[in-house]
Order: sequence, then C-alpha cells, then structure tokens
Amino acid sequence: MKFRLAASAALSATLLMGASASAQTVFSASSWVPPTHTLSVAQKEWCDALEKESAGRMKCNILPKGVAAAPGTFDAVRDGLADISFTVDGYTPGRFINTQVAEFPFLGDNSMATSVAYQRIYSKYFAPLGEHRGVKVLGVFTHGPGIIFNSKKPVLTTADAASLKWRIGGGNINELTKLMGWNTTLKPAPESFELLSTGVMDGTLFPDESIASFKLSMIKHATTFPGGLYNTSFVFMMNPAKYSALSAEDKAVVDKLSGDYVARRFGAGWDKVDDASRDGVQKTQGVARVQASEAFINEVKAKQAVLEDKWAAAAEAKGLKNPKAVLAEFRAEIAKAK
Repeated sequence: MKFRLAASAALSATLLMGASASAQTVFSASSWVPPTHTLSVAQKEWCDALEKESAGRMKCNILPKGVAAAPGTFDAVRDGLADISFTVDGYTPGRFINTQVAEFPFLGDNSMATSVAYQRIYSKYFAPLGEHRGVKVLGVFTHGPGIIFNSKKPVLTTADAASLKWRIGGGNINELTKLMGWNTTLKPAPESFELLSTGVMDGTLFPDESIASFKLSMIKHATTFPGGLYNTSFVFMMNPAKYSALSAEDKAVVDKLSGDYVARRFGAGWDKVDDASRDGVQKTQGVARVQASEAFINEVKAKQAVLEDKWAAAAEAKGLKNPKAVLAEFRAEIAKAK
C-alpha cells in the first residue's frame, strides 16, 4: 500500500513538472550582429528581464546564428522564422516612411535621449498608422550620432567626401549623400570590414561604437557633426502570433518590458559602447577627429531641408497629419530627454 501511495505521489509530481515545463513559453531570439555587439547584448538583457519578470514562465532561446541577413529580418519575424529580433528600417528603402524622422541630421549627441524621444513620438503618431504592420513592436530606438569615418584622409569639405567611396546603411543618409554628390553604396553594417579591408570602400558612416564592434582597424580619420550627420531607426519586434498565444498575465509582462523600457535599455547600451569605442580606437588606432566646419554643416542643412520637405509630403500621404509639427515635437522631446 505504501509503495502504491509513493508511486502515485511520484507520478503526480512528474505530471505536475511536465505540465509546468510544457506551460513555459520559449521565444527564439535572432541577431544578425555578433553576440558581443551592443544590439545582441541588449536583446539578451531584455530576454533575461522577461524570464525574471515572468517568474520563469517565459524565456528566450538565443539562436547561435541569425535566421536572416539584416534586410530580411523584419519578414523573418513576421513569418515566424524567429520570434524576437531587431532590424534597421532603412535597410529596406521605401518600405517605412514615418520612421525616417529618426534618421535626420543634428538630432542629438547620445542614443538614450534620442531613443526615448523617438519612442514617445512613435507611440503617439506612428504606431496608430501601422508603420510596422505585420509584427508586434516591442520598441523603437536609435544609435548614437552618425560620424564620417575613413582610412584615407581628413574630410573637411563636401569635395573631400565626394572624392572617396562610402558604405552607408540606408535611410535618410542614403538620400542626403546622393544630393551631396558623394559616391555611396548601401550595404548592411556586418559587411563593412570586408568592404574596407579590400579597398572596395574607403570609408563608412557609423556611430562611434561600430569601429570597435566591427574591428575596423583601418579607420584613421573621423569627422563629427553637432547632433550627428545622421541617425538610424531601429525596431525591436516579436512575432504577433507568438504574442497573441500568451496568457493575459504574460502579455502584461511583455507590455511592461516594451516601449520606453526598450528605448532606455538599447539606448543606454549604445551610449556606453560609443564612449568605450571612441576612447579605445583613439589610443590603439590614433584616429584623428575633426569637427565639421560651419560651412560644411550649412551645406548639409541646405540639402536636408529638401529631404525634410520630401519626407513631410510622403508622410502626409501615408496619413500623418502635420508632419513638420511632428518633427518639431520630436526635436523638443529630445531636448527634454537629455
């Protein structure tokens, strides 16, 4: 009798453990940059917070390799090839319109303030218009201020820049450099080392972080702009079917870790590695930094004014009311978030 009771208790415990294990939701998390990159690190930190906040009911399986190259990641998450990932909106030109507002020059000198402000504007104006239709948006953010990096010479003027070949990441900077008359090619960030080390490109437009992250030891010159020459709009996202299948309790946990939480998590990480990379490469590579002259800045402003008018018209056609006022509000939010 005692044996039967013990066996019954053991079976019940096993069944309970099995039910508990089967109730756990595991998200496949994909990254197209190395695991040491700030994007991968921030994603893992978010996954760790998800597991902790849900008392282990939800966790991530960090995939050893990205399920798709950067430009295909949005569709990969939408279609369920991965449950969680991030991508750059500008890697698929013309697909996202409103988010281009976060790619303009002179927005801010750090990722945290710009990301938090961008998230607020996104939630208020862009999310209701379905800008990222097809995925569950966990948050949006930007990297640090964009800088001109190259291996050849100081870039002090538009003419200097026009004499070199550049890798760029897409978005507004793609259009801006075309108007400036520069020789640019749209390529994802992970391809930068090969492009520069083989001499196919002379330089790249990046935030400070990327020089260390992608081991661009050939970089010798940097030209900075107040608030950055450009910025990049990122979206951190989840497969919508995976989210829909969650219990109300678990959806609340995901929602708690969305929006402002994501902007701060990714923004803080980026600022930290921007600072470390900037200091590190100056010591190890002797990168010479110059700030763009007022004349250079004014040339960029003149070309950008054309692009802001173009963006406003396209955004209005997509349903955004008074885009110029939204842009002004965005800049004011960045100033408040500093």
